[in-house]
Amino acid sequence: MDYYVIEANNLIKKYRDLTAVNSINFSVPKGELFGFLGPNGAGKTTTMKMVQCISPRTQGSLKIFGMDPDTDGREIRKCIGVVPQETNLDPDLSVFDNLAVYARFYDISSREAAIRADELLSFFELDTKRDTIIEKLSGGMKRRLLLARALINRPELLILDEPTIGLDPQARHHIWEKLLKLRAEGHTIVLTTHYLDEAARLCDRLVIMDQGSILVTGSPDALVKHYIGMDIVETENIPEVVQYLDNAGIHYDSGGEVLQVRTKNPKDITDKLRESFQGIRIITRPGSLEDVFLLLTGRRLRD
Repeated sequence: MDYYVIEANNLIKKYRDLTAVNSINFSVPKGELFGFLGPNGAGKTTTMKMVQCISPRTQGSLKIFGMDPDTDGREIRKCIGVVPQETNLDPDLSVFDNLAVYARFYDISSREAAIRADELLSFFELDTKRDTIIEKLSGGMKRRLLLARALINRPELLILDEPTIGLDPQARHHIWEKLLKLRAEGHTIVLTTHYLDEAARLCDRLVIMDQGSILVTGSPDALVKHYIGMDIVETENIPEVVQYLDNAGIHYDSGGEVLQVRTKNPKDITDKLRESFQGIRIITRPGSLEDVFLLLTGRRLRD
């Protein structure tokens, strides 16, 4: 039987009349990279705050390392590392000192903190920036330093809130590589992200939340297979094409300027559209986690 680092049963969080998290159930076994997806306001951040022991639950059960955050918060926090969405490094300290000073919160000796800081700077390829002040770092370097800081206490659980937000593709891929290495070393990692390709690439399993509830749980591949299960033909959302598809009895989804047809025979659909509409834009692609996300949560913008 797996050892669960996190176990939540009928977990509820209310703020007066607002139910931010509505009776959710999930578990994260040791060594898994687990993701939380959802639109803004879905309840992801609220859930993470309860896991981090900084926001008490209203009802339900929550166990972290088998302990209760309400009574064992101090012990739990010793065993977790957190990477916040915002960059909150100390601008007055060097790269090295941001790690060494942070280590004091965990009663790590100066000598041990220096050893760990140097190891982490090497792992995240920041050793050449050891004495650099924070304002001289690129966005990708700052995110890597935040990851290094979260690992200074050698946590059993790493919690990441939008770990690659605002980064260019090269910096994102660099952080992905480090996260996969950490998972391979046995770390349990929980992340929230709005990048669906990131979730598909990294997560062993994930949940999709909306309006405080968990809609689905599973591996990215399993969710795509279950909810999409076929290729998608995308074409222009114009009245003539809509009428053609309606007359032909072909089901489609409308997403703004694009029509999407889920089909097991993409070539047949594509050929028919090209024969009927000269010069029309048509794209055929496999179904993706993004398609699952939009199917379950809708396409309207969230504030």
